[in-house]
Amino acid sequence: MSPLLPTLLATALLAGSFTSAEAAPHAKPKAAAARKAKPAAPAEQAMTTDANGQSIPLLENKAWVLMNFNTGQVLASSNPDEPLPPASLTKMMTSYLVEQALKSGKVKPDDKVTMSESAWCRGGKNGDSCMFVPLNAQASLMEMLRGVVIASGNDASKALAEHLGGSEAGFVTQMNAEAAKLGMTKTHFENADGLPGANHKASARDMAVLAAAIIRNSAEYYPLYAEREFTYNNIKQGNRNALLYTDPTVDGLKTGHTEEAGYCLVASSKRNGMRLISVILNASSKQARADQTRVLFNWGYANFEEATPAQAGATLTTPKVVYGVAPEVAAGVAKPWTLVVPKGQAAALKTEVTLNPGLEAPIAKGAVIGKVVASANGKVLGEAPVVALADVERAGFFLRLKQRIAGWFSK
Repeated sequence: MSPLLPTLLATALLAGSFTSAEAAPHAKPKAAAARKAKPAAPAEQAMTTDANGQSIPLLENKAWVLMNFNTGQVLASSNPDEPLPPASLTKMMTSYLVEQALKSGKVKPDDKVTMSESAWCRGGKNGDSCMFVPLNAQASLMEMLRGVVIASGNDASKALAEHLGGSEAGFVTQMNAEAAKLGMTKTHFENADGLPGANHKASARDMAVLAAAIIRNSAEYYPLYAEREFTYNNIKQGNRNALLYTDPTVDGLKTGHTEEAGYCLVASSKRNGMRLISVILNASSKQARADQTRVLFNWGYANFEEATPAQAGATLTTPKVVYGVAPEVAAGVAKPWTLVVPKGQAAALKTEVTLNPGLEAPIAKGAVIGKVVASANGKVLGEAPVVALADVERAGFFLRLKQRIAGWFSK
């Protein structure tokens, strides 16, 4: 036998191990094919029009939402409020409750969590995602949390549910209570891992709300959602969120898939200080959910920007106050006020303040005394309450009398 034959056979087998859609690494096209090949023109994104007449991407899935994190404003959506099977997106609520328990001190990162028989993963049957903790073994709570967030372990989800709730059913009660607290009105959980259940449903809008809560309230633990791999028990598993490997602006959050739910993805991206949250429910494939998320992020950042019509604590106006120890009060917005506006309109923003009539002391600092409306090119884009920026005490009898008499002569 020629000494080159084994090498040739091995090369042939290696080349054949790649699918037709996935070229072998460093493969070079034949010269003739290279001469004929032309770069494919990028497909133009199909668009449609929403109920407000806004042109938005047309995506092939059952529901999607694109939300601005800072304001909670939904920039665009399709079927955002229909309860649908969320698959492993469910684990976002599981991880969120664990994170909040860690913040409150109810549990500690090094607490030992037992893998019970009811939580144990029996070899990943039926497509189950697993952390692969052995039966009756223990892992630290932080290891289990990473097993949920990164490896999407059903076993870790159930074990943590039992650890925090006494039972999975007890934990599910906590999940639904928290969903109600966050305003997730179209969501009902039946388990901690997202496997199909008759009434286990969530809407795209609700999943965006939950993602925002994780980013805002679990900031210490949010970096977990950007980790690309997790190793436990000598088993290395990669994060299934493909955008973490291809888009450096994406830093979370969670994938999900069952036959019933299709391919789902909740992701967040931050570019130039603006953070967007995207939710895709029931896409046809892993590739589709990633591509559709890219479309939404690119469309959102291309078409919108954040603006600050008024700075918190800055005086917008100084209305007169009747019967106060001071004749007027500084008024403005108490909290940071951010609006999402169409790209290019931030510089054109104008504000108009409307005050409640007949302001009379006493007025407490922070009391709402009117509103401020922001508009651009004649279109109203948002409003915020105007509050008193200082206390105004009520004047004594003689000062009030003096003010009243002065008021008579000023008419």
